[in-house]
Amino acid sequence: MKILVCISHVPDTTSKIKFTDGGKQFDTNGVQYVINPYDEFGLTKAVQIKEAGEAEISIVTVGDASVEPTMRKSLAIGADKAYRIDTKPENGLQVADEIAQLAKENNFDLIILGRESIDYNGAIVGSALAQTLGLPFVDACTGLELNGTKATVKSETDSGTETLDVSLPLVIGGQKGLVEESELKIPNMRGIMQARTKPLEVLPGKGSDQGISTESHDLPAAKEDCVIVETAEALVDALKNQAKVI
Repeated sequence: MKILVCISHVPDTTSKIKFTDGGKQFDTNGVQYVINPYDEFGLTKAVQIKEAGEAEISIVTVGDASVEPTMRKSLAIGADKAYRIDTKPENGLQVADEIAQLAKENNFDLIILGRESIDYNGAIVGSALAQTLGLPFVDACTGLELNGTKATVKSETDSGTETLDVSLPLVIGGQKGLVEESELKIPNMRGIMQARTKPLEVLPGKGSDQGISTESHDLPAAKEDCVIVETAEALVDALKNQAKVI
């Protein structure tokens, strides 16, 4: 089985976010980057599938050379080889189009990515990729069992959990539940050493233009000062006369 896991290179949630050039450009100075947590759930599931039988795991990331440490960590966790598409990720549709070219040329049985990336939270790469490839797509995936050319998947919906039987090849957008946080793999020294010699192929971007551009970014409004109340009566008074919510 050939598995492709899409890995996003995202700022750590503890990073202080700033913008330059009048809000047009993200300021990367001092920012630490990590594997997108939703993608890490997917990568861990792929490694579990590999450990349970025969499977080859490839990862793909769209970006310049600065994303390679994140890719090497993914290789240390258990992926077998990596592809870096050498172009700047501008938006979800462009990223999906770039990855689709790789997927068409390699005939993967299963494509896994996180339901969204934690930087822009667009949640469109999975569905756009599946649409381009003409494959079924299951989002918010919380369970995956494989049986030959078939898969049984669980998906979180607004009304509960949906269970589906789907034929491979398949694209899934994973989240917590696909694996649990306790199952996430921390690279050990052997994995780190092996990752240094695993193949990382750099591919040219196809120059996809989806007609989308970002004019500027705005930071959330600053939080107001916290008000501490000592009694229930003071809380009711504050909610009624200051916040005016009751």
